[in-house]
Amino acid sequence: MAGDVRTRAVFYIPGFDPFPPRRYRELYRREAAQQAQISGYRLKLRGEGSARWVVEAEIDGVATRSEFEVLSWSDLVQRGMGGGIGASYIQLLSVMRAYLGSGAFPAMLRLRKGPVLAALYPVLMLLGQLFFAILLGVILGGVHWALGAAAFAAVLWAGYRADRYLYAYYLLHDYAYTARDGGEISHELSDRLATFTARIREALEGDVDEVLVVGHSSGAHLAVIALADLLRGGAPAGPQLSLLTLGHVTPMAAFLPRAWRLRRDLRALSTAEGLNWVDVTAPGDGCCFALCDPVAVCGVAPEAQTLPLVMSARFSETLSAERQRQMRWRFFRIHFQYLCAFDAPMDYDYFAITAGPTSLGARFKGRAHSPSRIARAASPHRSLSP
Repeated sequence: MAGDVRTRAVFYIPGFDPFPPRRYRELYRREAAQQAQISGYRLKLRGEGSARWVVEAEIDGVATRSEFEVLSWSDLVQRGMGGGIGASYIQLLSVMRAYLGSGAFPAMLRLRKGPVLAALYPVLMLLGQLFFAILLGVILGGVHWALGAAAFAAVLWAGYRADRYLYAYYLLHDYAYTARDGGEISHELSDRLATFTARIREALEGDVDEVLVVGHSSGAHLAVIALADLLRGGAPAGPQLSLLTLGHVTPMAAFLPRAWRLRRDLRALSTAEGLNWVDVTAPGDGCCFALCDPVAVCGVAPEAQTLPLVMSARFSETLSAERQRQMRWRFFRIHFQYLCAFDAPMDYDYFAITAGPTSLGARFKGRAHSPSRIARAASPHRSLSP
């Protein structure tokens, strides 16, 4: 592979995550050191604040400098997670109505069972907690009504406090945030995406060889919207513009009836000139829509579609048997593996892509889609405008 990059600007858009950006800086620091040791290259990271850092690397004998920035929306996520126990159960009803009433749930189930079963988890967990709270409340209420009421409240409070381990409330808030207003992008999120677009445009006007946007989980479809707005307004000529989407959950949003903007932007990017877009998932990641072409499965792919390139991270081949055993049943850890070190990296190496001397387009030039790519249109809603 030709080394066509010496300087790079990397923008990372996280998924629905209430934690501050420094989490991703420290994750990169730790995992990059492991990958460098495994792969025999050099990476040095220095921080410039919690949301920014610089990586100086030497890979394949070529020195590079990459500037990273987390395009954060964690404050919006934190607001979306507020409200307490009662509000969460109201959200539970709204989520069930949004996905079942719109036909999105059965359509997603036919497409990939893993992420849909993951979506069922918070519903079943919270309903189970409620059932147990009612049952215990009724039993102890036979002794005294106050004892029953206290038992009911105690069970729900215990479940709420245990969510740092159970993630039921967290996942519910994630789905509720996506499903509110039928999948239409909220004004607050739209305003934040406009700032993302402005930052990316500013980097394209700078002196770098590549501007790489990375979107993980629900951040993948936010990256699509931000770049579609950028290209619609005319991207500055100069650096190569690349998009790397990881572990996408696009159908969770795009299959909803009012997700017009997202579907329109997916279609627009699928034929965008001057853009290199690679979508990476893995069948071993039960939280994503593995190998589902995010444009095609939404039913908005034009005949001239050229993007994205759909490929697998091949966890079963790139992770050691020991590491796979360690991650068994740790679904969130597996979902973040795209951002971590691999024992035997193949085509996909997050650190070589984000800090190495080869652009995304050059790295995967001539590469065919994964043979297991799913491209059948499955969305029950395909309109691009109201």
